[in-house]
Amino acid sequence: MFNKSIIILAAGQGTRMKSDTPKVLHKISGKPMLYYSIKEALKLSDDITVVLFHQFEKVKAEIEKYFTNINFVIQDHKNYPGTGGAVMGIVPKYEKVLVLNGDMPLIQASELEKFEMDATIVMSVLELKSADGYGRVIIENGNVKKIVEQKDATPEELAITTANAGIYQFETKFLLENLPKLDNNNAQKEYYITDLVEMAINQGLVLKPLVVNEENFKGVNSKVELADAEVIHQNRIKKEFMKAGVIMRLPDTIYIEEGVEIEGESIIENGVSLLGNSKIINSHIKTNSVVEDSIVKDSDVGPMGRIRPGSELNKTHIGNFVETKKAILNGVKAGHLSYLGDCQIDEGTNIGCGTITCNYDGVNKHQTIIGKNVFVGSDTQFVAPVNIEDDVLIGAGSTVTGNVKKGELYLTRAKAKTIDGYFYKHFSSKKK
Repeated sequence: MFNKSIIILAAGQGTRMKSDTPKVLHKISGKPMLYYSIKEALKLSDDITVVLFHQFEKVKAEIEKYFTNINFVIQDHKNYPGTGGAVMGIVPKYEKVLVLNGDMPLIQASELEKFEMDATIVMSVLELKSADGYGRVIIENGNVKKIVEQKDATPEELAITTANAGIYQFETKFLLENLPKLDNNNAQKEYYITDLVEMAINQGLVLKPLVVNEENFKGVNSKVELADAEVIHQNRIKKEFMKAGVIMRLPDTIYIEEGVEIEGESIIENGVSLLGNSKIINSHIKTNSVVEDSIVKDSDVGPMGRIRPGSELNKTHIGNFVETKKAILNGVKAGHLSYLGDCQIDEGTNIGCGTITCNYDGVNKHQTIIGKNVFVGSDTQFVAPVNIEDDVLIGAGSTVTGNVKKGELYLTRAKAKTIDGYFYKHFSSKKK
């Protein structure tokens, strides 16, 4: 199935990000940048090696949350800095090896498949109006003749607008034979992978340029570029959902993280955030609602609804300013201003305004179980753990501290009391 190995360079500090977080762990649509390079690489190869150095333990631990079938190596940065040094000591499994960058979160496997060309080296290039910030590529008669880093380029070379996009495919035999020949005789005293291009030219080998889409090969080196990349990635996510039949109101205002699933003719209104591994099935998520790591099926949420992790809603109405957390709701109505946490509520039950499941005793979380056809009056507090059976009425303003049997009415309201003229006794200035 596979015919190439893939090496992903993720050793850099990323000083231009101005952050203590390693560059490749900055997130795009809820996942680290490096996640996307690995995800696409795994579509093409079962031999993936990620090269780390800066905060390698932190990067490795984060990536292992998502992938378990990749190799990690630590660059000998002290003795062999630079991109050339990063690939030294790696022995690829296949006859060809593709070298990617971990800070290119918009890369797609469909683009990487285009590297299948008959050449010792295939290198990606961009045709730009201005190549400032990129290494320059000199092409003659359809073959690469030279590549030079911007900081080492002459004024004539700086005028070239064909830029190095930073991804290469090598014949493995050539790579292993020539990596030991690299030197660091340059302005930065680093070992450049780009020097392999000159070696191949001097050996009379074939080097082919591959013109690629700038958007897909966009590198991220600052928080401005991070934000730009996320906009592109968000548009890709939302376009795929809309093609599949999802209705979106003002999609530019909607935020959907990688891992979210939407099925059926769901409606997502403006200002909605769908986070984590949420799943929306034939449901209507209304303006400015947030759904996180939850399942919403045949239901509606919002506006201003907050569905926190672990919630499962089925045929349920969640109104404005209702918050759920680890709530299993089946055929429930909760119209407004309620908190339903660590609870199970069954069909036909109506949750009145201001209802709270008091799930936390300061040390542990406890569950509230509410059965079918229960009517919960406004401003009710369930002090968990409690079990409310079917066909129960809970009077408004009640604090429920124990179980309630089927068919019962539960009230904790104090008896009403009035005192004539009480106001005037305490506020004498108002007597007149």
